[in-house]
Amino acid sequence: MMEEKILTGKKHGMAALLGILALYVLSVAGISFGAKMIEDDGNPLLLIAGLVLVVLATILCGGLKVLKPQEALVLTLFGNYVGTLKEAGFYFVNPFCTGVNPAAKTRLSQSGDVSDSTAMLAIAAGKAGTAGEATSKKISLKIMTLNNSRQKINDCLGNPIEIGIAVTWRVVDTAKAVFDVDNYKEFLSLQCDSALRDIVRIYPYDVAPNVDTTGDGVADEGSLRGSSEIVAARIRDEIQKRVEEAGMEVIEARITYLAYATEIAAVMLQRQQASAIIDARKMIVDGAVGMVEMALERLNEKHTVELDEERKAAMVSNLLVVLCGNRDAQPIVNSGSLY
Repeated sequence: MMEEKILTGKKHGMAALLGILALYVLSVAGISFGAKMIEDDGNPLLLIAGLVLVVLATILCGGLKVLKPQEALVLTLFGNYVGTLKEAGFYFVNPFCTGVNPAAKTRLSQSGDVSDSTAMLAIAAGKAGTAGEATSKKISLKIMTLNNSRQKINDCLGNPIEIGIAVTWRVVDTAKAVFDVDNYKEFLSLQCDSALRDIVRIYPYDVAPNVDTTGDGVADEGSLRGSSEIVAARIRDEIQKRVEEAGMEVIEARITYLAYATEIAAVMLQRQQASAIIDARKMIVDGAVGMVEMALERLNEKHTVELDEERKAAMVSNLLVVLCGNRDAQPIVNSGSLY
């Protein structure tokens, strides 16, 4: 495991730039006077010194580094990790140090990738070679959003569902992100897919009986549709455990899409409609029975009419038909006796 080393005291970029400009001025002057001395059959040492100064100033230009806020640059020298520049500023480092960012060319469905304007223009123009050369080696420390593609996963009841998540994350340890994994962006994307599958398989799409989603051995009412906040929190915790070794922090995970898979969506819709109809019918019947009971009690209390058991049964039947029917009842006036 690599340990991050923050380089401080390197903000000498402006002084180094002035020194490089002075070297260029001296080199131009040396080349000019040296050329004149050679024309006069003089010593060529001044010309050689001017050329050496040009080469030296050009090499020193490679040590100038500019960082904007929320950017970092991991530096290596001949394969050895030197340290990381994290604070915004104008730096001067060893000109032979090179920036390392194995995920610089990776473009996922996410925001916040650090790229030079030249690289973005090259990508827009479809010039892969130019884009690869111009890609910045800087690492973004901003909060970024990864929106992975939708996945088809079976829930705990075996029903195929489609689900998508959006994960907000950031790099907190640049050394681990660069050296402990091959490509930290692809690593995060893969771990998001894996964690999503592991958590979704614990829950049913909708509330189902005899399902334990918490692991305590007691059936509960957890579901993907009804417990989205809890499911998202568990997904976030699972991803965080997996990417800890890569120096990344997962701030939040949110479910962005949730639906039954296409092949069973129509059947599940009919099932939901049937369930809703049954629930509605139960409510109507409960209300109708209560109204019939109340009517019989009121008639009995006020002695409005004396009804024997047969007439009570006929009245109950008629009231239930009227109250529970889907259509308006058609009244029939009976002018004779029930018998």
